[in-house]
Amino acid sequence: MAVQEARQCGVDCAQGARDGHRRAVAEFLAKRDGLAAGEGLPAAVAHSAGASRQWVSDELTQSARTVAERGREAGRTWPERVWWGTLGAVWGGVVALSLAEASTAIGAGWTPARTVGLLAALAVATPVTAVAHLHRAHGGLLAPLLGEDNRLSTSRAVAAAWALFAVFATLVLALRLAAASDPAERERVLGGLQLAHCGGLLTVLFITSVIAVVVRRVVTVRIHGQRLQKVRADRPRGADLVTDDAGRGSFPDAQYVAATLVAIVFAAVRLARKPEQLPDLPWGLAVLVLVSAATYLAGKYAEGARPVVLSVVRAREAGDLDAPIRTGDDIEIRGAGFVPPGAGTPDRLARMVVRIGAVHVHVPLIPVPGGFANPTDGVLTVPVPVDVEAGRVEVRVVTAAGVETNAVLVEVAE
Repeated sequence: MAVQEARQCGVDCAQGARDGHRRAVAEFLAKRDGLAAGEGLPAAVAHSAGASRQWVSDELTQSARTVAERGREAGRTWPERVWWGTLGAVWGGVVALSLAEASTAIGAGWTPARTVGLLAALAVATPVTAVAHLHRAHGGLLAPLLGEDNRLSTSRAVAAAWALFAVFATLVLALRLAAASDPAERERVLGGLQLAHCGGLLTVLFITSVIAVVVRRVVTVRIHGQRLQKVRADRPRGADLVTDDAGRGSFPDAQYVAATLVAIVFAAVRLARKPEQLPDLPWGLAVLVLVSAATYLAGKYAEGARPVVLSVVRAREAGDLDAPIRTGDDIEIRGAGFVPPGAGTPDRLARMVVRIGAVHVHVPLIPVPGGFANPTDGVLTVPVPVDVEAGRVEVRVVTAAGVETNAVLVEVAE
């Protein structure tokens, strides 16, 4: 229903959704910092530290859900906004190519190769436009590049770039062959398709395409094996190509994109210099791309780890006596990987659960100026409910990605 309404109202709805999301974020930040400073607490809960903490956590959870809903609304309008941008990029490239050919033709004159280049660009841009229109509800040309986590996939983007370039180069040769009237020229064009000229290009195209398939399989297997935590993004961003799921710069992704851009620019220059043959990508440059691809693949294998609980201790405040864990006490769970990349938003932090025996305890949000003191990636603090039976019980953490940690046994005293 929301998508249909977005299609009906167009840009106005998209702008309204973005503005609503910004306002919700600003209101949440103001509330979080105010509650962190002790402002706005009802008198009924102010006398109890546990009651006030629970009230604050519930208030922030409700506000965080409002922010998340506004973010999803803004994300639903994203495809309608972006697919026009993808068309602009495609036809902008065609215009840029025509301007570049026109400027370089000054003095040298217009050649059949320049005409062939423009015709090949039009031949690629026309079906690409049709595909973008068919997938306009999913981001236009970006639809095939989106991963299952709603982020732009670096491996798919690199493979798509090489595939489009190879198709364009082949069309250039096909059009030159169709326009050639001299048998010697036709033989020269056919000779440009020999493996000796295009071995490097074809090898890079094959390897990058295989890596795009392998990476998808690797990620799927690691998620199902609970060795990798993935949290769905509200909407894709261009920065996804060079960052990890948390938005931090990723070396394997960045170097893969950089090496690809350099190699494609070099291949494009070679095609412009010798339009009668497929680009002769030097093996040194091809090996550079392959090494970059291997580094990217190794980074995907090394990415992520299963969350783990290392120990559980009784949380002690200043002035408290040392004592065993009893119901009503706070426990501190120490470990790693409790907050997976991309799950640092308040609504996802509020989804974290600790299972103490048969009781599921939602991790309370404890605000501090600029962020949250609880939960964190390595430490969680939760109360032990009165429903927990005395004796040895298991403690496990369930992260926002749905992955459950190992169990640690603790003794709950009567």
